Amino acid sequence: MAEKKTTKKAAAEPKKTTVKKTTATKKVAVALNTENVGFKAGDVYQALAVSSQAMSAGEIAKAASISVEETLLGIGWLFKEGKIVSVEDNKIALA
Repeated sequence: MAEKKTTKKAAAEPKKTTVKKTTATKKVAVALNTENVGFKAGDVYQALAVSSQAMSAGEIAKAASISVEETLLGIGWLFKEGKIVSVEDNKIALA
C-alpha cells in the first residue's frame, strides 16, 4: 500500500471543531406523598377557580407557579375526586 503524503498546508492549518449546543433538560424532583400531591391539587384548583375558564396544563402550571409535572399530579387527584372535567383542545375546567 502506498502511504499518504501530507502537505505542509494541511499540517499547518488548525483543525476546525464544531461544538454542539445542547439544551439542558431540567429534571424536576417531585415528592410523591399524599400531602404534597394534595397541596398541588389545591394549587391547580385555585388556579382554575381564579381564572374561571378552561386552561391547559401549561397554563395552569404558570398560573399556579408550579411545574408541569406537579400540575399533572394535581390534575389526576382532582379528576379522581370529580372536581374537574376535560373540555375541548386538551383544556381542563372545574366541574
